[in-house]
Amino acid sequence: MAIELVEDAIRKPNGDYLVKVIESEDGVAGYTCYGRAPFTDAAYDLYWIALDPVWHGTGAARRLMAATEADIRSLGGRLLLVETASKPSYARTRHFYESIGYHEVARIRDYYREGDDKVIYEKRWVSK
Repeated sequence: MAIELVEDAIRKPNGDYLVKVIESEDGVAGYTCYGRAPFTDAAYDLYWIALDPVWHGTGAARRLMAATEADIRSLGGRLLLVETASKPSYARTRHFYESIGYHEVARIRDYYREGDDKVIYEKRWVSK
């Protein structure tokens, strides 16, 4: 995991990157990194979700995303965008996003390489 993102967000809590962390007895088990999309009033981007493979299937990723979404909503956010790849090895990732209420809104063909599209998912809320 790119723990440097977490450390940077902790050092600069009002910077461009926001993080939510799940800790274990051994340290950081996982985190999300996200932030408000530039030039928008209430749209956010998920830059990264990382989880130690030991924690896969435990609900930790769902808890991380729920905490991330709650934070975004508390900040007045109305939309969270997530990008991922279309290649077969990312099928589990796409299924995860769909299972927690995200919907595919765009697909850029052959973005990463021929046959591997960029897939963009969104989740929307009514802003407060």
